[in-house]
Amino acid sequence: MLDRGRIRELSARESAALDERTPASAAMFGRARRVLAGGIASSFQAREPWPIYLERGEGQRVWDLDANEFLDFHNGFSAMLQGHAHPAIGAAVAARYAQGTHFAAPTEDAVVVAEELARRWGLERWRFTNSGTESAMGAIRIARGLTGRADVVKIFGSYHGHLDTTMVSIGVDLEDAGPHDAPHSLPYGAGVPASTVEEVHAVHFNDAEALERRVAQLERRGRKPACVIMEAAMTNLGVVVPRDGYLEAVRDITRRAGVVLIFDEVKTGLTIAPGGATERFGVRPDMVTLAKVLGAGLPTGAIGMNQELARMLEEGAVHQFGTFNGNPLGMAAARANLLEVLTPEAYERVFALNERLVAGCDAVIAEHELAAHTVGLGSKGCVSYGTEPVIDYPSFKRRQDPELSRLAWLWFMNRGFFVTPGREQEWNLTVAHDEEAVDRYVEAFAGLARQIAVSGRLSGSARA
Repeated sequence: MLDRGRIRELSARESAALDERTPASAAMFGRARRVLAGGIASSFQAREPWPIYLERGEGQRVWDLDANEFLDFHNGFSAMLQGHAHPAIGAAVAARYAQGTHFAAPTEDAVVVAEELARRWGLERWRFTNSGTESAMGAIRIARGLTGRADVVKIFGSYHGHLDTTMVSIGVDLEDAGPHDAPHSLPYGAGVPASTVEEVHAVHFNDAEALERRVAQLERRGRKPACVIMEAAMTNLGVVVPRDGYLEAVRDITRRAGVVLIFDEVKTGLTIAPGGATERFGVRPDMVTLAKVLGAGLPTGAIGMNQELARMLEEGAVHQFGTFNGNPLGMAAARANLLEVLTPEAYERVFALNERLVAGCDAVIAEHELAAHTVGLGSKGCVSYGTEPVIDYPSFKRRQDPELSRLAWLWFMNRGFFVTPGREQEWNLTVAHDEEAVDRYVEAFAGLARQIAVSGRLSGSARA
């Protein structure tokens, strides 16, 4: 077992060291909180006692206001698969800037991007947005328009942006989640109307039978859902992969029930395969939502759909607006990103690096007999502390170790790695990373393992 006193001692030491290294961020926080709510632009950026303010990035590296250099394993919550300041993206944006940055009118680049997305996902029609939240909002509205129904089914614990409909049954205590077969619908924070919460019904990941029962129950109550929105692999709990046959069963259930299936590919799209989870797992939904990687650092999202759903837009039954949808700068960046940067060769290289990183972490876990396991998927991965395999939200919560996850974050930050804060030790690689960066990460993990390993056992690794 782990020495909890030792973990707290190390966390206090590492926290003090990070604070000492970031006085410029502390000063900026004092300035920022006078004008920004909480001193940040998004609640995801919060950190006690202050956030780390970044100044610039290049390739696989970023620098903060104190000129601390980090190897970036965060990469904007996986948005920067192409790395920072990629010259091909910069050239495309610069050329587009000289020709005009915004018209609220379509451009050729939007057509080219849609053609490439249709090729990669096998979905015939596309619309553009400016974020993952907007993509989810538009997709759910189109599904509701086609079916004439209001209710929505989602996966318990999954995040799909901050629209009211999907801010339900996310980060709650396990004892508040309700029975496994019929988990509660709970608002994620204040401001979500009760009437909206009542229209959203959660089921657990990797449980197709529960989904089938829930859809049937809702239909008997006269509340058959318009859609099921889900990630094909959950990526806000580290990485949780689907069991064999699960996605195929979900596809069959929704098709037989006449329920629209939406894959939220905001985080899996372009990161785990050129055609995202749809390609990786070989199951095609009715709709997909994209953002993050698509815009290569610019706020760009997309909704892909089949022809039946697209008719809702083409015939004017459903309205999907946005002044900046298909913005020329975003489309220019996306075009270069898809056609020049995210090539088959680039994917082969970054996926090989991830395999190297997973193998290295596996070796550290085995050497130090840590009660932990790794999960690798495309350009993503994580070390999950605990021996129980994570298959859904309840299993995640049962073996979640916030103290150890916080220590891991501090440890890596103080050793020159900018990493994702949260409930797991996770990473997002880019085409700019190299073997030296990956090996340095493994070395840093080995250093952490030496500090925390008292006893434990290896539970193995999982890949998809």
